[in-house]
Amino acid sequence: MPVTTLDPNTALILIDLQKGIVALDTKPYQSADIVAKSAKLAQAFRERKLPVVLVHVTGGAPGRNEQPPQDAPPSDWADLVPELDRQPSDHIVTKQTWGAFVNTDLEHYLKAHGITQVVIAGIATAIGVESTARQAFEAGFNVALPIDAMTDLSAETHENSVTRVFPRLGETGTTDDIIALLPQR
Repeated sequence: MPVTTLDPNTALILIDLQKGIVALDTKPYQSADIVAKSAKLAQAFRERKLPVVLVHVTGGAPGRNEQPPQDAPPSDWADLVPELDRQPSDHIVTKQTWGAFVNTDLEHYLKAHGITQVVIAGIATAIGVESTARQAFEAGFNVALPIDAMTDLSAETHENSVTRVFPRLGETGTTDDIIALLPQR
């Protein structure tokens, strides 16, 4: 469903816009475009004194999977990209799983600030963004997804999330649609 409204207490959650992930080959959009749109969203939220949550991943969940072992990443792999213009008021979430709610303080932080809706963007659409959107929906938050502010490692998985999953979790629109609906404070 196209985004129709945003609650007065809406927070922005930006997923995994960190040096190691932004450097990956993404589709259908280039990482630089996603970073620019995400920075635009963050600026708009900050101007309205709405919370901005910057999420980065620093490891993996403890369970087994079929992925080959990875070499140790570079020391700055998990550093948030400077284009986000991190501010002292931003809330930082460090995660070890795909979604930003598991074993973090995110849900507590949002509820303590009276947040009823979240806007979620970042990389990768079908991994961090979708997992966080599912967890937000399950926790009772209204969800909005600016689909031009996210990308994936494959165009097919991005498209599946955008067309089949996200309409069941919340409302979708563009970065500009979201900014136009932001409440004034």
